[in-house]
Amino acid sequence: MTWKTILGDKIPEDMGREIDTFEAQIELRKQNKVDEKVFAESRLRKGAYGQRYDNGQRHDGVRTRELDFPSGDLVKGPDTIWDAPGMQRIKIPYGGMTAEQLEVLSELADEYADGILHITTRQDIQLHYVHIEDTPDLMRRLAAVGITTQEACGNSVRNITACTLAGVCHDETFDVSPYADAMTQFLLGHDDVQDFGRKFKVAFSGCEGHACGLVKMHDLGLLAQTRKVDGKTKRGFMVFVGGGLGTVPHQAKVLADFVSEEQLLPLTQAIARVFARLGEKKNRNRARLKFLVAKIGIDEFRRLVQEELEVVPHDDRHTAYLDNVDNFEYVPAKAGMALNGEPIPEGFNDWYATSNYKQVQPGYSTITLNTPLGDISAQQGFQLADIARKYVGDNIRLSVEQNIVLRWVADADLPAIYNELKQIGLGEAGTGTIVDITSCPGTDTCKLGIASSRGLTSELRTRLIEKINLLPEAVLELKIKVSGCFNSCGQHHVADIGFFGNSRRSGNHKMPHFQVVLGGQWHENAGSYGLAVGAVPAKRVPDVLEALTNRYVDERDENQNFQSWIKDLGRKEIKAMLTPFMELTSYNEKPDYFSDWGDSRVYTIDDIGIGECAGEVVSLFSMEIAKAESTHFEALLALDEGNYSRADEQAYKAMVLAARALVRTKFLDVGDDYDNIVNEFRTRFYDTQLVYDKFAKGKFARYLLNRHTTPPQKTSEDFAHQIIDEAQLFIENIHSAEQRINGVIVG
Repeated sequence: MTWKTILGDKIPEDMGREIDTFEAQIELRKQNKVDEKVFAESRLRKGAYGQRYDNGQRHDGVRTRELDFPSGDLVKGPDTIWDAPGMQRIKIPYGGMTAEQLEVLSELADEYADGILHITTRQDIQLHYVHIEDTPDLMRRLAAVGITTQEACGNSVRNITACTLAGVCHDETFDVSPYADAMTQFLLGHDDVQDFGRKFKVAFSGCEGHACGLVKMHDLGLLAQTRKVDGKTKRGFMVFVGGGLGTVPHQAKVLADFVSEEQLLPLTQAIARVFARLGEKKNRNRARLKFLVAKIGIDEFRRLVQEELEVVPHDDRHTAYLDNVDNFEYVPAKAGMALNGEPIPEGFNDWYATSNYKQVQPGYSTITLNTPLGDISAQQGFQLADIARKYVGDNIRLSVEQNIVLRWVADADLPAIYNELKQIGLGEAGTGTIVDITSCPGTDTCKLGIASSRGLTSELRTRLIEKINLLPEAVLELKIKVSGCFNSCGQHHVADIGFFGNSRRSGNHKMPHFQVVLGGQWHENAGSYGLAVGAVPAKRVPDVLEALTNRYVDERDENQNFQSWIKDLGRKEIKAMLTPFMELTSYNEKPDYFSDWGDSRVYTIDDIGIGECAGEVVSLFSMEIAKAESTHFEALLALDEGNYSRADEQAYKAMVLAARALVRTKFLDVGDDYDNIVNEFRTRFYDTQLVYDKFAKGKFARYLLNRHTTPPQKTSEDFAHQIIDEAQLFIENIHSAEQRINGVIVG
């Protein structure tokens, strides 16, 4: 019995169709019937990555488990997604999850992956060492509890993030959670977000001063605002566009000071349409929205968006969600009670000081669990789900600093929940302090990793914890963030002290290095970015950190923050301070400098591959026609199963999808109504003979028109076989027409 059969009605119909289509694409790719680039974009949009795998060591020195390679090659890294397990990214919109969802995620980590749930800086969950053949069943089990992997990667709208304190914060303008949820549902799979040249990231923030939402470093950032209109308080958002980190960070620009909640989704749709139409498609290094805004200027971009807004088709979903905004309620597991006279266990006060936030609701607290490197084990996940059910119900969130947040803890329960968290290894103090370091996967699993960000993070964390009680308050508050390369997945640009991996040559050997980035601003929604000041050998980074923090404590003015101190110090003096640490040595003098943190092997970057964080730019037509081909394959499966009516339905649907693929090259707003698609196809391509095979005298195109106007009264094996053949010929005809219309040389 399959998971598809077992879960049955628990899988939402639309999610089930998406997974079935993806499973069909996997089978077609195995048969070499789908182009690799098209399949790569398809699987990336389902969150399925290839990953680096060189049979090395993890940051903690534990050897990665041996895995079953079809090639039998356990020495050299795999060349394709089929040769070895990859990574599955799982979207958790605004970081919110239930106890049941955490439990299912833990089951999947235990059964399909390496037993680890990794929390990302976009409030996602990643499972590593997952075989591509297992992903459809994994996705079905997620869908049964309301989780999708759709558009977790690829050139699409990524997971929409929001403040973990939304709804419980003292300083927020209003709770942004229902708006983030509504936008997630609206944009997921939307036609207007399928033709981007690169990824598109969205974030919500409830207030201006804190860092929870980081709206100023996103393609689209939405900051909660209110206005008085006719004496009534009106909700809306300040809208930022064109932000982003990456190799060249851009600060977001203000598109609008205030956009009402009714206009939120139409405006977002208009922005997406402008980006899809005008964004770079050929050079993916210049294909983010930030480059388009920089190129044409914010004023012109604003004009184009306003112009587009006027032609965005009406959609009831633009405002329908507003009826439920006030019903977005949180159900605590227990009534709020003050912490009075409860016995205090050992270590509680240190934990409370760094992990606890007093909610705006009396008697309740939010606690943040310090999860080193963003990892928890599957066993910890099971245990944490039980603790959540007992103390907070379904009020779990993930943070952009790779931690887990439990909300609506009754204050009286804080000592008890601390004891239980401590027993499962999740009760450490230090959350939000200098020991709570953010890190990307780096060379552990990322194909682009140059240096071991996780290895360095583990080393820095260990050293800082050893002397945490001796660190002055000013140092405790510093933010450290580490990336394994220049792409800023570890958000090094918005840290007080950031590091990103690179390398240098000394003689005939390469040495792992980290570039030092100083003076970023985490608060005020990532208010400003730091600048790189010099590269130091990886093994000298702890010494650099100590030198920086010691000098900061000794020289700062009273109450002066790190960013201000760095600015006053000046780049010339910073360079002079770092120069002694930057000196290269020979392999014979210091051989340990030529291995990375957590890896005893001699350092090399020969196994760096092509990153999959965005995929190649694949045309909209290629993606759309791939859906038609997958649906045609499902028709074949139905024929094999003797389900002739379903075979007919899927073959007919495949033709409609193929027609839609062609129509959308000229008319994006065709929608998904079959009558509209067929009418547009007839008017634009059939009547004009743009789709007309001279040899067949146009009959291939008529296959769709005939089936659309005359559905069968009864299906048989012969009829199903016939329409499947017709659908195949129709799809081939659409391929040829697209190549001819768009000037592609055929043959």
